[in-house]
Amino acid sequence: MEKQVYEFLRTIPKGKVVTYGQIAEYLGNKKLARTVGNILHKNPDGDKYPCYKVVNSKGYLSKNYSFGGIKKQKEKLEADGILVTNYKVDLEKYRL
Repeated sequence: MEKQVYEFLRTIPKGKVVTYGQIAEYLGNKKLARTVGNILHKNPDGDKYPCYKVVNSKGYLSKNYSFGGIKKQKEKLEADGILVTNYKVDLEKYRL
């Protein structure tokens, strides 16, 4: 399952985000969102597998982003052209 999650991350285009639930649905079970979060927390390579593009179901960034914290996740998303306000993105606009 980890491999599927990491490979899915590589398909997210610049300027778009996904939710943990979207990845869980891709895996075939929407109830696996928490499992997806645990897998992402163990991400071996944040550049190869861009987990910064994953937000929660309300659009909020991860307080525990593994590669530098929430401020770093915000920086990376903004570098992709995504507007982040109060550590939240507009899912209507930016969700894949």
